[in-house]
Amino acid sequence: MRVLVIGQGGREHALVKALYFSPTVTEVHALPGNPGISEAICHAVDISNHEEILSLCRRFQFDLVVIGPETPLVQGLSDFLRNAKFQVFGPSQEAANLEGSKIFSKEFMQSAGIPTAPFQVVRSVEDVRKAHKAFTPPYVFKADGLAGGKGVYICPTIEELENVAKDVFDKKILGNAGGQALLEQFNKGYELSFFILTNGRNYVALPLAQDHKKIGEGETGPNTGGMGTVAPIRILDEEYNSIVKKVVEPTVKALQTKNLFYRGVLFIGLIMTDKGPSVLEYNVRFGDPEAQVLLPLLDGDWGQTMLKIAKGEMPNLSWKNIYAACVVLAAEGYPNTVVKGTEIEGDLNMQTTSSYLLHAGTKKEGSRWLVDGGRVLNCVGIGSSLKEAIKKSYEIAEHVHWKGRQMRSDIGKKFL
Repeated sequence: MRVLVIGQGGREHALVKALYFSPTVTEVHALPGNPGISEAICHAVDISNHEEILSLCRRFQFDLVVIGPETPLVQGLSDFLRNAKFQVFGPSQEAANLEGSKIFSKEFMQSAGIPTAPFQVVRSVEDVRKAHKAFTPPYVFKADGLAGGKGVYICPTIEELENVAKDVFDKKILGNAGGQALLEQFNKGYELSFFILTNGRNYVALPLAQDHKKIGEGETGPNTGGMGTVAPIRILDEEYNSIVKKVVEPTVKALQTKNLFYRGVLFIGLIMTDKGPSVLEYNVRFGDPEAQVLLPLLDGDWGQTMLKIAKGEMPNLSWKNIYAACVVLAAEGYPNTVVKGTEIEGDLNMQTTSSYLLHAGTKKEGSRWLVDGGRVLNCVGIGSSLKEAIKKSYEIAEHVHWKGRQMRSDIGKKFL
């Protein structure tokens, strides 16, 4: 089976690696990929050029196309390729609005009776001034559109909330993503990442994971796309069953009743409160860096698994009795103004039997590796215990350095 992976970051490198080691996959291609993805044939094609992507698909006659990032899904690439008779792992453009629009997503939850925080739609600083009275601080402000993981703000005071509203609505720091927004009640609790594979009618759950979103130790500082994650996470059976009954089953049922065409992975971001689970958001693709720790756990063939989902069938999954951890190495200045072009020192091909590096934001000039993105490398560790997996990921992280390198030292520590 010949497979194409769309995307270029750490998640896509993780997907390529998982497919490369799938017994039924004979060839993996990536578009555009990145210089560190050695397991695939990379094609320098613009990810938004649907016609050129289709031309490549016809040239190589791919048996499966896996779309990694959210933007091409929101732009309708999956529909475009399906209409050309290719098997695609990824939801339709309409279903991708579950991530592409926070407002669409909230209204979906509301109509399906899925627990989520109270909210109001706001479109101006004046709207925010009026609406905030219905909420208690800290205030949660979420830009409606795709903002690369940077569109959510938690504001302790009304002054900070107004400043965020001015940045988004007046200064347009998030561009079109900030045309409108949600003002949402803050819920206290702990976060979980719950992933399912679904054909829009049935589903199968993946192991639980937990992302570490903040840039600083102990979940401090601004939000990022994710600084590290661990899996599997164990919770009480009653908590798990509550998530399935109150959130997962109603979500899949609503996909069907609303006739949303879905063949792919769905991420449900949860906050576990003292009143039970509450949905923070949906993502319509594998999380980054959750994919990096979930993909190695499958005791089976990811190529066949994804192909079945693409065809509307449901796979039977089993999981290895192992743990995985991913520590993200980020550039100087991330998540704000990223310093690019810094030379990376060390062995970027370093790997052991239980740890390896995934490329997220790197560039190669001659024999030199340079920083070329906010999140630069993913350090993945595998172990028979969570402690061992975390240890392995930090050990391999010490093989690469650059000026201003950022790394949290507490990934997964609260679960030990």
